[in-house]
Amino acid sequence: MDLLEEVVKILPLMSFEIIHKPTFTNQLLAIPKERVMQILEKIEVLRDDPKPHGSLKKKLHGYKGDIYRLRSGDFRIIYTYGDGWVALLGVDARKDVYKGDKLVTEEAEIDITAFAKLDDLLTPEKPPSPEPRPSQAETFLPVELTEALLDHLLIPKTCFPALLTCRTFDDLLEADVPDAVRDRLFDCITAPNFDHVLNQPSFVTGSPDALLRFKEGDLLGFLLKLNPEQEKFVTWASNAAGPTLLKGSPGTGKSTVALYRTRQILQQLQANGVSQPRILFTTYTNALVTFSEQLLQQLLGQDAQFVEVKTADALIYSLVCHSTGQPNIAATKDLLKLVQQAVPKAIATLEGNALQQQAQQLILQRLQPEYLLEELTEMIDARGIETLEAYLTTPRAGRSIPLNKMQRQAIWQLRQHCDRLLADQGMETWSQMRNRALALLQNASEPQLYDAVIIDEAQDLSPSVLRFLIQLCKQPNRLFITADANQSIYGSSFRWGEVHESLKFVGRTGILKVNHRTTQEIGEAAYAYLQEGTLDKDDIERLYIHTGPPPAVRAISDRASEGNLLTQFCRTAAHEFRLGLGACAILVPTEKAGKNLTGQLNYLGIEARFMTSKDLDLNYKGVKVLPLKAAKGLEFPIVAIAGFLESAYPAIPKGTAPEAATEILTRERRTLYVAMTRAMRALLVLVPAKQPPSLLQTFDSHLWNLGNA
Repeated sequence: MDLLEEVVKILPLMSFEIIHKPTFTNQLLAIPKERVMQILEKIEVLRDDPKPHGSLKKKLHGYKGDIYRLRSGDFRIIYTYGDGWVALLGVDARKDVYKGDKLVTEEAEIDITAFAKLDDLLTPEKPPSPEPRPSQAETFLPVELTEALLDHLLIPKTCFPALLTCRTFDDLLEADVPDAVRDRLFDCITAPNFDHVLNQPSFVTGSPDALLRFKEGDLLGFLLKLNPEQEKFVTWASNAAGPTLLKGSPGTGKSTVALYRTRQILQQLQANGVSQPRILFTTYTNALVTFSEQLLQQLLGQDAQFVEVKTADALIYSLVCHSTGQPNIAATKDLLKLVQQAVPKAIATLEGNALQQQAQQLILQRLQPEYLLEELTEMIDARGIETLEAYLTTPRAGRSIPLNKMQRQAIWQLRQHCDRLLADQGMETWSQMRNRALALLQNASEPQLYDAVIIDEAQDLSPSVLRFLIQLCKQPNRLFITADANQSIYGSSFRWGEVHESLKFVGRTGILKVNHRTTQEIGEAAYAYLQEGTLDKDDIERLYIHTGPPPAVRAISDRASEGNLLTQFCRTAAHEFRLGLGACAILVPTEKAGKNLTGQLNYLGIEARFMTSKDLDLNYKGVKVLPLKAAKGLEFPIVAIAGFLESAYPAIPKGTAPEAATEILTRERRTLYVAMTRAMRALLVLVPAKQPPSLLQTFDSHLWNLGNA
């Protein structure tokens, strides 16, 4: 029996779960193969007992966190531990360095923090020089990148041309290679800061065999390690009588739990004899569909074939096309013209006495076409309201302008005329098509149902879409929903009980509190900004894993200063966080602003591309410039929000009623909140110095780093 078999044999006797950080597996690749077996054996010592003991296991001083080292010959395994787990942080040929009787971390040979500091860049009193500092320009790599070294580190050969020409850290940061490749090189040729490594996501290590296969070239994906709070909700209420709702603020891992819940339901179905289960996983955008598919493939392996990942609208559109042919969906601009045409027709057919008709006419003339269109599509059709009686009694949550019985009668008249005009032109709205799909599904003799349905990011789905997805699920207790009302940036809010009788989550509502995405500074600043736009008010304590610099707000006077500051911010933040420019995103209010900024950045030497949700490319190596709403559900280490010099924000039609304008502002505040919480480590908001819009004036000086560019 060889050593590996002996190690595996004794695993059941050990109590501590082994997890690891990416830096550990990156550094493992640099260890000579003949030394790896000894290291794997030593790791099993930690599985048995990670506490410091003698000279074998000692605490390292010089770090903020509790970090320890375990000797393995000439190598040192760097780790930390907690209640029932040990996290492997790194493994390299570090020396034991003592100061007095304390074992301290040795100094890194190369201090990559010598690059320009993000704090310096964002300090108004110390404006940064556009010229690179000499120390930055001359920070050479400590080793030469050769084909032999890259081969040894299992770097894909497609990356060789870009890497073999790198001589400095700047070269490596700007090389056209995946971030994972860049991280592996940094971890293997420099001494990591293990306080930073602690903030990396944790992965389930499994058996020593998995690490050995990884070292030998099988770059298998290790599964993400959930924290206890997340693990609880993977199985929580899975045997209850009805569906489960999981809530949580941005970055708490709702989508991650949904993926693991999918695996748990799949395993449960297979254990109950369902050999070919059908599970539907829905998410909000096509970009998130691709991302979720990749994660499920990693999580489920061959069983991923049993999970279909789609947007709800893709399912709805497909059903309608298959049943009745391709629908003719009216564009928003055409719908607004149609509403304007329908208003005089509705006024001509108003009912009641002269005073009542006058009151009804006033509301139709007072409200802008945009507001009336939203009332028809997002309030009436999206809720599946089919009669005037139902409309008169339906709560209008999220709508700022109150409508009495008489005013609702006028809008109902408008709806009837709009429907006739649409029918005459052979068109329909998205909301009408969704209702038609629901009716087709309900009336189907043998509908193709799913054994389970997972609905991720449900807050922006309309009630009719949710009813459609509920109808697709065979069993109510196999319906799992994640949502955060405060991230709702489309349509109007609603109460779950209004959607479907089965959506009563009493005793089956979980709440995630720990934010794993953003730093505490960004999360709290964004939440404070949101307060005037909050939909779901609660007193739940928000907890964070990461800390960092406070987010910054800078007032800029013209497009030149905006472009220069964005250029410096992206470069400096990428250097500080040891990332490529592909980690940067600039979120903008309009397509025009995005394209103008993109051109300016490229002119200033920053590779950038404007993208919409339809042509989103998360693998693009340069700065991604996106509309605010297209960033929903995504995350980026470095985020700037800019582009407000071009036009008024938000665009409020002239003559809009004050209450309707307030509703628009509230919704756009939530949009900006969602944009802010896409940032993981660094956030910058640029506002016009002259007459900034009201939404860009309310920043708490205790939470935001305020100043002028």
